[in-house]
Amino acid sequence: MSEEILYEVKDYIATITINRPKVLNACTLDNFKEIEDLIEQSAIDPKVGVIVLTGAGDRAFCVGGDINWEKGSDGKSGLEDAALEFHLNRKIAQCLKPVIARVSGYAIGGGHHIAYFCDITIAAEHSIFGQNGPRVGSPAGGYLVAHAANVIGHKRARELWMLCRKYTAQQALEWGLVNAVVPKEKLDEEVKKWANEMLALSPTCLKIVKRSLYDQMAPIMDRSMADLIAEVAPNYFKTGEQQEGASAFLEKRPPNFALYR
Repeated sequence: MSEEILYEVKDYIATITINRPKVLNACTLDNFKEIEDLIEQSAIDPKVGVIVLTGAGDRAFCVGGDINWEKGSDGKSGLEDAALEFHLNRKIAQCLKPVIARVSGYAIGGGHHIAYFCDITIAAEHSIFGQNGPRVGSPAGGYLVAHAANVIGHKRARELWMLCRKYTAQQALEWGLVNAVVPKEKLDEEVKKWANEMLALSPTCLKIVKRSLYDQMAPIMDRSMADLIAEVAPNYFKTGEQQEGASAFLEKRPPNFALYR
């Protein structure tokens, strides 16, 4: 366990905390892999009944991949590896124990789709939600995108992913992206309340329920980000389009994607 990903088990609740508040809890691939390992560990630990995934501080839950890591060096993007090796959302969906996203602040990009893959999402009222991939040249695809339609319907999912707008916690609640919105100071209390309600139920029945819901997702789960990149744009990371998106973000300017249409 690293200092960047924290893990605690108390009262049958395992809490996984992304501890990178200086970069709004943005993650590298190593961070995501560590969270995957902890979810697998929690899934087989008899002292864990519910898993809570959160970010350190009140500025952000997670804003996805660390853009400096995504930009990469020597012409190689960290996203190339992520396309093949990012499995966190799948791990959340396949885990037979309930996973709660505790959101305080920004849940953007990868952080946002992680939140909507969790079984329950509880947000502080100052939180902001949204996708960022097409805005910064990050080619999310496959089941990461498709599951949004299961959660909020196709029209909302297309708006979410194709416009990259930002939404308040209250809007996210109205859309069905989150289950509850509470004042920041009440967030931990609310998360514990939901966790304790599930801990009072039959753990085996909860496993059966969660596996049943996963089976409903199964038709989309075989379509990974790497599959979609290979099908639609196999040379994507060689064209400069992804690098333009990342550079524009770091330089705080609008990206110029006109050359890549």
